[in-house]
Formats: sequence, C-alpha cells, structure tokens
Amino acid sequence: MARTGRHVAVGAALCAALLLAGQARAETVLRISFFRDNPLLVSVDPFQVYYIEHRVELRNVAESLTDQDPVTGRVVPWLAKSWEISRDGLNYTFHLRDGVSFSNGAPFNAQAVKTAFDADKAFAISVPTVFGAIYLAGYDHADVLDDHTVKITLSQPNAGFLQATSTTHLAILAPESYTRTARERSLGAIIGTGPFILEHYTPEVGVKLVRRHGYGWPSRAATNPGEASVDAIELRYVPEGNVRNGQFLQGQVDILWPREPFSAADKQLLATKGARFHSRSLPGPAYNVYPNVKPGKVLADPVVRLALQKSIDRVSYARTIYDDTFPVVQSVYDVTTPFFKSEKEKLAYDPAGAAALLDKAGWARGSDGYRYKDGKRLTLVDNLFEKETAGILLVQDQLRQAGFDLKLIVLAPGEWMARTSAGRYDLVEGYLTRGDPIVLQNILDPRYARRGALANDAYAPETLAKAEKLFDAGLLATDDTERARAYAALQDLLIDEGVVFPLYERVWEAATLPKVQGFSWTSEGFALLNDIRVTP
Repeated sequence: MARTGRHVAVGAALCAALLLAGQARAETVLRISFFRDNPLLVSVDPFQVYYIEHRVELRNVAESLTDQDPVTGRVVPWLAKSWEISRDGLNYTFHLRDGVSFSNGAPFNAQAVKTAFDADKAFAISVPTVFGAIYLAGYDHADVLDDHTVKITLSQPNAGFLQATSTTHLAILAPESYTRTARERSLGAIIGTGPFILEHYTPEVGVKLVRRHGYGWPSRAATNPGEASVDAIELRYVPEGNVRNGQFLQGQVDILWPREPFSAADKQLLATKGARFHSRSLPGPAYNVYPNVKPGKVLADPVVRLALQKSIDRVSYARTIYDDTFPVVQSVYDVTTPFFKSEKEKLAYDPAGAAALLDKAGWARGSDGYRYKDGKRLTLVDNLFEKETAGILLVQDQLRQAGFDLKLIVLAPGEWMARTSAGRYDLVEGYLTRGDPIVLQNILDPRYARRGALANDAYAPETLAKAEKLFDAGLLATDDTERARAYAALQDLLIDEGVVFPLYERVWEAATLPKVQGFSWTSEGFALLNDIRVTP
C-alpha cells in the first residue's frame, strides 16, 4: 500500500508539473521594440499624446467611433455603425453598436460618448495647446437622443471632424477614466473598449498590454473578428538603434519598430534572421525643415530661401541615406495624405539656379567655397533634437556646395524647446502624423500650433495672412472639391514662399520575425495587434 501511494503521489505531482508547463507554454507574449519614450510629454492619455509609438499602443486599448480605411482613406464604421451629417456640416448623428462594453464592465452608450467629448472640450479650453484640440475644433455639445444615438453639434464646420472621430485622439474612454486627473490618465489610468487592457505604463521603459476576454467588435478594417491571439504584448522603449537591432537578432523581440526607416545595411543584417519588412508612408507633413524669417535673419530674404530650396538634392538624399527604392519626397505632405499635390518640379535640385539667385541677392562666393555678403559668411543655424543624423550631415554637405555654412546645434530636449521658442535658430525640423491635411495646422498655423513661436517665425506677415486664409478654407469647406482646391493652393504657397523645405518622405518601417503573422498597417501607420498571430 505504501508503494502504491508513493506512485500515486509521484504521478499526481508529475501531472501537476506537466499541467503548469502546458499553461506556461500556452501563454503567448508579443514583444515589440520601439524608439524612445517622449522626453517632452510623459503621457499615454489619448487626447494629449502625439508620439506615434504611444498611439500604436492606444489604438489597441481605446477605440473610436469610426476608422479610416488604409487603402482608400475613406472613413468606415467602428463603434458607430452608421451616421448622418447635416447639410450645413454642423450636426453629426452617430448610431452606436449594441453589445459593446468597456474593460471595467461599464456599457458603451451615447452617454459615454457625450462624457468623453465634453471632457476633451474642457481639457482643450484649459490647455489650448493640447494636441487633441485641433481634432475637436468647432465642437459645441453633444445630445443623447437615446441609449445608442448621439448627436454632436459643431459651432462651425470642420471638414476634418469625421476623420478626427477615427483617430486615437478622439477615442472614447469609459466615464470612470474622466474621474481621474489628467496626470493619472497620462500614467495609464485609461479604460477603453479595445481588445487589450493597459496593465501598466512605465515612462522611458515600456508598456504592457494584456488580452481582454470576451472582445468581439473590431473595426471593419480588421481581419480578426474576436479576441486577440496573443495573451500579452510587451512594448519596450529603446533609444539606441544598435541595441534594438541586437535584441531582434538575438530573438529577444518579435517586432522591431524604429522611428527612422531602416538603412540598406540594417536590412541586410536583419535579413539574416529571416526578417520580413513592412513599410508605409505616413500621412501628414513630410519630414520638413522650417525657417526663421524674422527681420535680421538670413532667411528673411525670399531670394535666399528659394536658393536654399534649389540647393537640396532630394533624390540623392533618398538613394544615399536609404536605398534606390526609397520614395523621393514630392511636397509639403507625404503621398498618403488626402489632397496631396505633387510639387516635384519645384523641389528639383538646381545648383545653377541656386547660384544665380545667391549672386542676385549679393552673396558672393569666397575662396573657401562659402558665400559672403558685407564680410559676413552665409551661415544658417539648425537646432537639432538630441542628435545629428546621417541625413542632416548629407544636407549640410549639399548646402556647403552651394555656399551655405550650415551649423548643426545638438540640444537636449529642454534646451531645444527653449532655443526654438526664443527664435534662436534659422532652421528647425518638425513633423506629425494624421490622415488629414489639417494636421499641418498643429505646426504652421499660429492659432492652433503647439509651438506658436515656430509657426510665427516661418512667415513674412503677408504670407501668414494668405496661409491662414487657405487653412480656414480647408477647415471650413463643405465638400471635397473645395478642400482639394484649398490644400493645393496651400502647398503651392508654402513651397513658393519658402515656408517649408521638405527633406524626405516619412516612411515608417517595421521588421517582424518569421513567426509573426498578420501584421498590417492602419491608415495612420499603426497596427491592429489583435490581428497578429505568433506561431511556435
């Protein structure tokens, strides 16, 4: 009997061990390595954030009334199954899906939508520069018509409003989220309807998402109709590119998702591990450089700005920094932006034309190759955010050949903000992402820009008046023909007046291990992570 009992005990222990091992094997964790966390804004609150990495995370936690088809750009149903827009563009009536709930168990209904929009409006009033404010432009109030019908009223037309309802910035959080402070939401106290729950956010370290059980209301753009295939997602912020690459090569991460596109050398290295590469031009402004044209600045002279535009070899930039297949920037906006207009001819490299313009402006070539006027070298100061890149060094060399002395000033985040706000620069880079051209107002319209000083510095007064008029025309238009006309004229103006110097198309790329299946882009360059499967 003792022997039999011992065998039973051993057998039971073995079964328990096997069961635990099976459970451990069954848990699937998707590991993603991102660029660094935002050093200027520690937040994962959808209405506040602008870092695209945060928005990838949020897209899988907090959902929106609508979505945007990544191929056509059309707005499609999500938490709202249908909608009507009044003829004057002031009233949007959304009919909501049944059976949707927040991860805390609260029902998703018209009152929850009203609570979210009203809370966002109050935040925008108290903090006018909050990133989500432009998305909510014109919002007046919301009326609950019944449990699953809400009417949103605008005080003025906002042609980008429907697209705004597809973004993470106007994602609908549970009413409980708005009982928390903005700081608490920034640190992760957000509750959404999505396929994942935000378990924790550790600034500068990463985010962990866990699968939500019972989920079943994805966007029409999704392929998986139900719960996510993976149990958890670990997203890490890793500033150094070499460290990220090493993690991928050692199998420590499943998806490598840097901010900058991969170089040809990177691709060759990562391909040794069977990497699959995914790329998409991000909608919104291209990677642009913006001038300071205030009186006394070198670039106050429009002739010098035009010469600068002609001195940049954008084809060489794309081929040298990336590869022969990399798209060459064509306009103020990337090609995936609605109402994009190619300005390719105006952006052509023309060193002879640049030389003639600089001669005309009185800048003579010196024996050292630089140009001089009244004994002063043609010098431009470029404020760089934390580091020099191979791309800006190439531009520096291109401008040197034209006679410009481009001084690169590498600054820590706080110092960069202080110098830029004080106008202590000639050139500064900037970009944002959104599937609507309105997003440029966050950079170049002083009335909406998060950094108003930069927006004011970029224009001569008469040009600013023209730009604001065109921004308003695009914002207030009631049909696509009017919007297309306004944004085409805006792109012409910004290039012709030297308000924007595009450098390259902002292509976002990710590399996945062979075991990762189902990766695809959303319209704004995110991914619906519940579509992803990880094979053994």
